[in-house]
Amino acid sequence: MDDEQNRQQEDWLNSRKNRLPSFTEVLSRRTRPPVDLFMFYLFLQREGAEDVLDFWLDVQQHENLCRAYFKDVRKSGRTIKEDWPQYWDYARRRGSIYGTVVGLQPGATKRSTASTAEMLNDQEKLALATEGDEKRAGGRSTSPRPRTPGVDKERIASPTDEYDPPRSTTPFSLSGRTPTLWNARRVSRAPTIIPRSAAITRTDLVTSAERIYLRYLSPAGTVGSPENHEIYLPPALRLHSFPLSTTQEPKSQSELNMLAHIPDMFHAQKEYCFRAMEQDAFPRFLRAKAFGNLTPLSSLIRLVLGLIVLWVGLATAFALIFLDVEPKSKRFFLFIPFTLAVVFLISHQYELDPILIFFSQSESTPFRTLTIREPYVKKLLLGRAIWVTTLAAICVTALTLIFWAVPGYRL
Repeated sequence: MDDEQNRQQEDWLNSRKNRLPSFTEVLSRRTRPPVDLFMFYLFLQREGAEDVLDFWLDVQQHENLCRAYFKDVRKSGRTIKEDWPQYWDYARRRGSIYGTVVGLQPGATKRSTASTAEMLNDQEKLALATEGDEKRAGGRSTSPRPRTPGVDKERIASPTDEYDPPRSTTPFSLSGRTPTLWNARRVSRAPTIIPRSAAITRTDLVTSAERIYLRYLSPAGTVGSPENHEIYLPPALRLHSFPLSTTQEPKSQSELNMLAHIPDMFHAQKEYCFRAMEQDAFPRFLRAKAFGNLTPLSSLIRLVLGLIVLWVGLATAFALIFLDVEPKSKRFFLFIPFTLAVVFLISHQYELDPILIFFSQSESTPFRTLTIREPYVKKLLLGRAIWVTTLAAICVTALTLIFWAVPGYRL
């Protein structure tokens, strides 16, 4: 099995020898550093937008859980139509992302991209609203994740009934958090793993869906946990309440109909987040990691150091000129501060440290590096490192020769 996986990984690498990876390849963990999923997560974390990726991964796991449930049903000798007639009817009418797993014909497996709210009839919408009102009236506050020591205290609003928390206008300006250069350590909100110590039940599916709703879709501050961060979604894709309860089995026909929406409940929202990341964050990630190897903080520090060293070099050069220090060959030692200054400044400009590139290193967090393993990215960065080195050598040579050629004049 390991040999087969290694062979498959090599085939994927060979297919990317002359191109950058696609976003789908990154999400499916087919890529290597510095353009793998871990680096993409760190990139979003620096922008304060990792909740979008967390949501996508959580929904992906929810859908995998549903697939496992359907497979367990079929292995037991029953059909989905016999075990869950409400979902069978729903999938037959609307299409299913689970395809032949639920026993549908290939032509009927196409999933509609309409939101869950648009799929509900008037009776189901009324039941959904009533259920949401009952939950709010009861003051229900379920934490989607346990409090963990060390979690950064982030904004938790306490809205009254009359207050509607302001929403962001893009998936990458989320929950009032701002990007950070320091990349402060905090507990990762990676997908929660639900162990399969027993057969998966529909209650497990409801629990998984409710966890996702409370963590990402309920308005920020309505759940008493620092892990509750509402992500931005267009109005047509927003869910204003969760229609089912994990404490009791659905009994009424309306609840059974709502239960049938659980497997596909977040698919439209997941597709929206995928497109948003692919069109917005992913191109910036490739520019940062496939064409550079520094983090913003590291690049800023190089700018400050470069300006300081340049000031020291210029001050020394003018001192040698106006003190008319002999012999003039001593001025050639100016190449030392000029080299440091120019390399720091050009590294900041290109967000690329050529010395690290020559050692096949790229920064993951400030001053922490990992080895570059993606072949095409390594080739791109090596070419840019050679250009940066050549440019730095030209600038250092020009500065050194200029200050060497200026005649001395003692003041």
